[in-house]
Amino acid sequence: MTNTELKEIYFGAYFFEETEDGYLKANQYSQAQMDYFKSAFDFWFERCDASTAKTLEFTTKAEKVSFDYKFIWKGSEDSFELAVDGLVTDIRYVRDLEDEGTLEWSLPSGEKNVIIYLPADATVLVKNFEADAPVRKAVKGDRVLWLGDSITQGYGPLRSAETYVSVANRLLNYDIINQGIGGYIYDSKSLMKMEGYTPDKIIVALGTNQYGSETMEAVEEYYRVLTDIYGKQIPILCISPIWRGDNEEGLPKFYDFCDKVKKIAGSYPNVKVVDGLSLVPHLSEYYLDNLHPNCLGAETYGRNLVEAIRKAGF
Repeated sequence: MTNTELKEIYFGAYFFEETEDGYLKANQYSQAQMDYFKSAFDFWFERCDASTAKTLEFTTKAEKVSFDYKFIWKGSEDSFELAVDGLVTDIRYVRDLEDEGTLEWSLPSGEKNVIIYLPADATVLVKNFEADAPVRKAVKGDRVLWLGDSITQGYGPLRSAETYVSVANRLLNYDIINQGIGGYIYDSKSLMKMEGYTPDKIIVALGTNQYGSETMEAVEEYYRVLTDIYGKQIPILCISPIWRGDNEEGLPKFYDFCDKVKKIAGSYPNVKVVDGLSLVPHLSEYYLDNLHPNCLGAETYGRNLVEAIRKAGF
């Protein structure tokens, strides 16, 4: 495939760039947003173009596919993963790969739906996608903008197909742009109209990084700006922060913050609220570090979120 053809099966990007050596770089933020992160905080900037929730998705009778890859940044060493008809069948861990190389995948015979998940906490470039039979672009549902912090970006499971967003979206089949970014907060300065892009729905999962704030002004401003940019007709889902057990003494303040987030977001008629504390059990076994869900926690989070979304009619 040429890079132009590859873009057709490449999901999760707002815009693409082509490097001098022919690789395709996918960006989920606009250039103006990335410029803001660069000026604001290096930690945000190095994560703002990670391959978060980016996928190659297609239907094919091919029994072999391959592509060249190149890492230009690594956070945690999660994975490339192959899913066939909704079931993960192969995992290639970043820790076992060279910084540049070729990945080849074997597929079962017959027609099937294929998803290749790119690493969530790294920035990887791709080119030279090949298949031994024609591929057709996957048919996706609603266009959804997903906003969040490191949990939404995908840190914790150390598996790209097992982030809560990936788990949920295997069932929801949204056409998503995931603007989750490690360390992020309710920061309205990053909310900018992206030319040519209007989501059908928006999901916001923020707050755990700022529950110690003395005021709720940042949360209030965030929803004001978000609705100013996209209008009050676009449905928004607010997921209040999930449980965290890394500071038991701070839990009363944390719970109070969660209640206030739900109240502020719920004051908008186009915003539905999901109580994040109901999505993942309040047990260390479900977490990597009592803050970020591990594989078990992310699987539970994603599946419970799908039930909550369907129940809410979002």
